[in-house]
Amino acid sequence: MLVQIKDIKIKKRVRKDLGNLDDLKDSLKVYGLMNPITLNSKYELVAGERRLQAAMQLGWTSINANIIDNLSEVEQLEMEIEENNQRKEFTEAELMEGYKRLQRLRNPNFFYRIYLFFKHLFEKIADFFASRKKK
Repeated sequence: MLVQIKDIKIKKRVRKDLGNLDDLKDSLKVYGLMNPITLNSKYELVAGERRLQAAMQLGWTSINANIIDNLSEVEQLEMEIEENNQRKEFTEAELMEGYKRLQRLRNPNFFYRIYLFFKHLFEKIADFFASRKKK
């Protein structure tokens, strides 16, 4: 659900240090908000303060949010802690493998480029015949 940022209330939070938000802001600029923030039915922030602050610093006026009804204060605090506690960073090996795959996709070798050329060519031919069959 799209929510106006000015309507969101931030109550006392467990996290005091939001850290540097520059990388998060860069990510929001390029990819948008991949995971909505979480609010209770009174539009009080339950989870996602770093995302909210980064969006505010970028000048966003609205943000996607999941609204959860009927949460006790205990449940809200549990959710805030759980969201931040259950994250697991990539291992160094996983991160390196991810960047290697990304590099290969961004800069395919000669044979892969030939494969892609023929793949797209055959897709266009198939689309052409499919459109003629509809007539």
